[in-house]
Amino acid sequence: MKPRLIASLAVCAALALATTGCSMISPQATTIAYSAADGVNVPDSGPVQVRNAFIVATEDGAQGNLIAAFVNDTDSSETVTIEVGDSGADTITVRIPARTTVSLGADEPPILIEALDTLPGADTPGHFQSGDAEGSLASLPVLDGSLPYLTDLVPEAAVAE
Repeated sequence: MKPRLIASLAVCAALALATTGCSMISPQATTIAYSAADGVNVPDSGPVQVRNAFIVATEDGAQGNLIAAFVNDTDSSETVTIEVGDSGADTITVRIPARTTVSLGADEPPILIEALDTLPGADTPGHFQSGDAEGSLASLPVLDGSLPYLTDLVPEAAVAE
């Protein structure tokens, strides 16, 4: 009788280990960093953190508004340098005061990218740099104004036509 009890306990232990052991070697989904929004976070851009960066473009993709949040946790005012698109022709600078978050498209008006040349649904490169950092290149999603909360963010020139 004792060997049967030991064998059934061994089978139960093996079954419990087999059904729960997978979680020991699988990565937890909650530990994987991702952007839980329409835009992307830009790591390593410098002391100013770039959060939820994306572009809301006209239907033809000729121009778009840059939407992003800039978080400056430092004790000094910082300048963020931004280049959007393949050409890098236009360089945009935004001054972020110390210990402040600036949200383009919410607290502040969005930045108009006049020569975007990227259709909604595609991505366009965006380089963000602040402080002494080299900056970071990100693939910015280009969206249209079809969602109700993005309608007001479509560039004004396209709405007036």
